[in-house]
Amino acid sequence: MALLEVDNLQIQARKDDGTPIPIVKGVSFEVKKGEVVALIGESGSGKTTISLASLAYCKPGLEFSGGEVRLHGEDLLTMEPIAQRNIRGQRVAYLAQSAAATFNPAITIGEQVTESAVLHGILSQEEATKRAEELYVALELPDPDRLGGRYPHQVSGGQLQRLMAAMALVGKPDLLVLDEPTTALDVTTQIEVLKAFKKVIKEQGSAAIYVTHDLSVVAQIADHIVVLYAGEIQEQGTADQIINHATHDYTRRLMAAVRPSPVAGMGDDEEHGHGRDDAALSARNITAGYGGIVDGEPAVTILRDVNVDVERGDVIGVIGESGCGKSTLARVMAGLLPAARGEIVLDGKTLEPALKNRDRDELRKVQFVFQMADTALNPRQIIGDILGRPIEFYLGLKGEEKRRKVAELLHMVELPPAFASRYPMELSGGQKQRINLARALAGNPEVLLCDEVTSALDSIVGANVIELLKGLRKETGVSFVFISHDLSTVGSFADKIVVLYAGRVVEQGPTDQVLSPPFHPYTRLLITSVPEMRIGWLEDTMQTREAAAGIARSVEITATGCPFFNRCPIAIDGTCEKEVPPVRMHGSGHQIACHHTLDEVEDSEAAPQKILRGFEHTPDDDDDKIPGVFAH
Repeated sequence: MALLEVDNLQIQARKDDGTPIPIVKGVSFEVKKGEVVALIGESGSGKTTISLASLAYCKPGLEFSGGEVRLHGEDLLTMEPIAQRNIRGQRVAYLAQSAAATFNPAITIGEQVTESAVLHGILSQEEATKRAEELYVALELPDPDRLGGRYPHQVSGGQLQRLMAAMALVGKPDLLVLDEPTTALDVTTQIEVLKAFKKVIKEQGSAAIYVTHDLSVVAQIADHIVVLYAGEIQEQGTADQIINHATHDYTRRLMAAVRPSPVAGMGDDEEHGHGRDDAALSARNITAGYGGIVDGEPAVTILRDVNVDVERGDVIGVIGESGCGKSTLARVMAGLLPAARGEIVLDGKTLEPALKNRDRDELRKVQFVFQMADTALNPRQIIGDILGRPIEFYLGLKGEEKRRKVAELLHMVELPPAFASRYPMELSGGQKQRINLARALAGNPEVLLCDEVTSALDSIVGANVIELLKGLRKETGVSFVFISHDLSTVGSFADKIVVLYAGRVVEQGPTDQVLSPPFHPYTRLLITSVPEMRIGWLEDTMQTREAAAGIARSVEITATGCPFFNRCPIAIDGTCEKEVPPVRMHGSGHQIACHHTLDEVEDSEAAPQKILRGFEHTPDDDDDKIPGVFAH
């Protein structure tokens, strides 16, 4: 018998007059012990709503209207509320998308991880602490003996995501509900978390429902896949059947929206015809950080000697893992964070470092598009007012002229004029992101700073937003600084890629050249960490040398040497950790900061096994073949 059986599940909402609106329409599937069942589909397909039914829970405004959800043969929906409450966290555990929002910043990690198991009386505090430490080891977390005494802000995002899994597993639940647990993570952290989840689910004998829109992730972790659209199942079957032999048109549409792995030739090489002599925006020798400036240096340095030019009408993709300084660079460009050293130049004119000292026209020309539209849009204002304010502030338009401009902006982001009277809560995630973009475009800017604007969107909506940005660039000539941890998205959109690591530019150049060998070892790590829609890819990737050397190590910002030294599979002991790497030119405008010559990076024969770090090497190994970082 299956561990969980969902049989003809129906969930509905009600209009103001009491008329029912079907949301989930007769969904049926089952989850067996030790199995991961993935629910996939675009935003609004009902994935999270259906998964929450396994906790006998409905979101406010919804109600169960039919069907059964049986855990070990017992219908959860007909249980008494007290019995349902005991199920939650004890027999069925839920992992939310945002670990940062899940953890209380004022309570130690150990207290939060063990709290549920102790409260439910499953384990004593001592037993729960011991169990938590065992899970820290199983999830490959650092310093497991002392990790529980730290606070959430003292660990990385990927570690916090795995700690959320530990929190769910301490009470030994029968079922885990994983709701988009890797969506907001960078590619190397995502691999780490996926590997840990897969390992623990098998070892602990649990089962899991994995909610996601990312088919590339599903291919790595799922045994069974359920494809959803508008609250109905379109197709379901084994991972192999759905990934390799899909029969439904909607499943094929989802697959078509999966961004391809980054390869040479992806960049947009069209001529945009918006050129002038000066770059639209330049960052010159930028050093910046937080905690105030002491003797010309930030108390905590994040960026060090960064140089980036944004040409007119071009898209500059800035990539790197969490903590590499991508968002800090955008904040410096916008004036939200004044640099300790260096300058930002707009149209050949040096800008004041701080936003408050820039004039209105300078503010208009550089606009910031924030990552989370939910928090960037005022929920108490209608869309017309949200867009109207910058129109009035920057362009001085009022009354009918302002209303016409609002309608023009809505048309520009492919939304109907009627949306002007709606509130943000009445829009989908993709629609809110379009409003976020429209607001930034309201003042006719020259540069848009886009900070992870597609990271929280499903693949279909994200692809639509990218197409919208491409159209806006052609129509308006606006330049983009496009910040992302998703190399596939950047590769499909950017003219030039800047690879940041630990606050320094390790490689930059035209997209086609950056995605072609020779690679900086860090760029290669990022490229090989982009999931492919292929079953077994995760296991294959974890066998590569760059993955073993670099994935499970955190970003460390250093003042000396190459910051990638402790993760680099070809680091030179005695040199890389002591000397700042020289910047080597490879072709027109392509720069790579590395102690190895480009020939050495490109030629595996020039990097003997003895300098590879993080591996055991025996004379029996094939010294002539170094896979991974040198494969091309």
